[in-house]
Amino acid sequence: MQRQRAIIRTLGVVTAVALAATACGPQKSESAGPASPVSASPTAGTSPEASPTTDDKPGGASPSPSASASASASPSASASPSPTVKQIMANGDDSDQVRELQARLKQLKLMSVAPTGFYGSKTTAAVKSFQSKNGLPGTGSVDAATWKKIQGASKKPTADELRPPEVIEADAPDPRCMQGRVMCISKESRTLAWMIDGKTVSTMDVRFGSENTPTREGVFNVGWKAKDWTSTIYHTPMPYAMFFSGGQAVHYSADFAARGYAGASHGCVNVRDKGKLSALFDQVQVGDKVVVYW
Repeated sequence: MQRQRAIIRTLGVVTAVALAATACGPQKSESAGPASPVSASPTAGTSPEASPTTDDKPGGASPSPSASASASASPSASASPSPTVKQIMANGDDSDQVRELQARLKQLKLMSVAPTGFYGSKTTAAVKSFQSKNGLPGTGSVDAATWKKIQGASKKPTADELRPPEVIEADAPDPRCMQGRVMCISKESRTLAWMIDGKTVSTMDVRFGSENTPTREGVFNVGWKAKDWTSTIYHTPMPYAMFFSGGQAVHYSADFAARGYAGASHGCVNVRDKGKLSALFDQVQVGDKVVVYW
């Protein structure tokens, strides 16, 4: 029994040390992170909403022998195109074409946030609104007909419209941000809004972890702060760090300031405006709320 207790105590110490380690730092790759492994399943990597429909519905009538023979004798029959409308852009996409779509929708006053290149709920709602006003099926996704009408109703976006200088316009705050002192962090608009009792004091651009090292979502509290901190795992500087979930923190990133959204963190919320973050660091107190949401 004494030996078992010793083993349990040792495991407890190791676990505590692992949890205390701070794991943030810039990803080395130029992209937002390597793609996750794809399984052998033909539907791997696609969301349920993006999966094409098929005629092979459970419980359907079995094909007749002659139909089966005909299908096997004609390989081209199974390769016939699906009658569903092909989508050019849809929820979950992340590309320069999506950025152009968002800039055009903003021209049409259907979006208020600046283009981010990510097709999320705000873009879906804006596309649905455009479709309903123009007699198109309200799918929220962009097919060829929708894209042609959006292009016809707007002009080619300028460089500043596609990538507004410095600060991205903050998203509408999550309802959980409306009371108390809150760092309200939107993954969709890529912004942090410092709010006190429902009023926005300041905003700044942020970036997040890659899909392999994601920034956690939810409601947290600032556990501790460190003006000068270095990651204990990646050995990279994390100035003005405000830790809210284990080793994840809001902090300044020189890599973000240099490369922008071409890179990603290892899970932390990176800020590229050092001056704004310095002022925020002085205002935020241990115990203040942190909300990270889509």
